[in-house]
Amino acid sequence: MQRIDKKTLQRILKLAVHIGALIPLALMIWDYTQGNLGAEPIREITLRTGKTAIVLLMLTLAVTPAHIWFGWKQIIPLRRLLGIYTFFYAALHLIIFLWLDYLLDPQLIIEALFSKWYALIGLAAFLIMLPLAVTSMRAAMRRLGKKWKSLHKWVYLAGVLAVLHYLLLVKNAYTEPLIFAAVLTLLLLTRVKPIKRTILQWRRNVENWRVRRSLAPK
Repeated sequence: MQRIDKKTLQRILKLAVHIGALIPLALMIWDYTQGNLGAEPIREITLRTGKTAIVLLMLTLAVTPAHIWFGWKQIIPLRRLLGIYTFFYAALHLIIFLWLDYLLDPQLIIEALFSKWYALIGLAAFLIMLPLAVTSMRAAMRRLGKKWKSLHKWVYLAGVLAVLHYLLLVKNAYTEPLIFAAVLTLLLLTRVKPIKRTILQWRRNVENWRVRRSLAPK
């Protein structure tokens, strides 16, 4: 059976990301046209766009750990695309909050920001993601050089704030936010150098064991 070359595999993976990332938007538009958004449609689309942004953010942050745990180099180029879609849904989430929820009224928006902690924390997460999205293009990476990696480490704080925002927003329904918090903790711990070294050593041991097993006489 003929193996797929790297370029073809990358195109397939990127197409899968595009399709997967746009499905929630398509479903939301469909449900809007069919009147399936419930009694509080604005709240429903606010929750949907916010949850999709967090899921995509978790997937963005999962690329490096997946490479560390499983050696999946082919998914590394997907990180930038996932990050752009994360920002897209976060921007939709904010626009819905400012426009549909508060009618772009500066006084109402300021009151909401300083009376609702989840709104202020959510805005902080978005403001952190804004320069990351702006500098996600290759030209910006070349101009910033080593500073680019330092800047993009702020995505970890954005992840923490996004999960905290969700936790405060949904009030008593803590199950999903706590799942996101647990996943985020695992993804961040994987990046800690002693833990990362331990995982990589474990991977090498497993690979060496597989090689010895394949060479052993049958």
